[in-house]
Amino acid sequence: MKAVPVLIGLSLLAACGSSPQVQYYQLRAEPPGTSSSPIAAPVSADSAASASAGIWALGPVQIPEYLDRDAIVRPSGQAILRLTPSERWAEPLRDAIPRLLLQDLARLHGSARIWRLPLPPGLSAERQLRVDIQRLDADADAGPRPLLVLQARWTWLDPSGRHPPQVREQRFEVPAGDGSTDALVAAHRAALWALAQAIAAH
Repeated sequence: MKAVPVLIGLSLLAACGSSPQVQYYQLRAEPPGTSSSPIAAPVSADSAASASAGIWALGPVQIPEYLDRDAIVRPSGQAILRLTPSERWAEPLRDAIPRLLLQDLARLHGSARIWRLPLPPGLSAERQLRVDIQRLDADADAGPRPLLVLQARWTWLDPSGRHPPQVREQRFEVPAGDGSTDALVAAHRAALWALAQAIAAH
């Protein structure tokens, strides 16, 4: 009888030893197809204030609750979300998406003209931006050609109150290569870059 706990303990150790190794995936800093050279450092608030007519201030960036988790999400069927504990984000999307969006807009609009709210003292912005990521995941119905879908809604606000808010919404579909997790993560990055380009164009 004394041997039973020992056997149970050995079984548990064997089960733990067979657990798959966790792989962490990162959204790369450089957008696809761009140079890896660093972005010029922003000028001081005093210098930027002299050109405040072109300054944009990035405010809240919202993501769905189902994306706010460590494991990478894969939709399946009509309403199933599959989470693989061994495949995780190296950085939470709630942190990575605003950081990369700010960086991408700086590439497109100029690093001295893109700031995060709250603004430094003495600096004012011509426009304030709010972004709502409504969907960012693979299309379960894409068939043999996997797609990553990004649905986003963004709002431009006039801090002076002279103009009404401008609301825009767009759906982006990015090929996800062979459908592997690595390709899917790369498609996430490409979709965020496409979003930044769309925002900067309006």
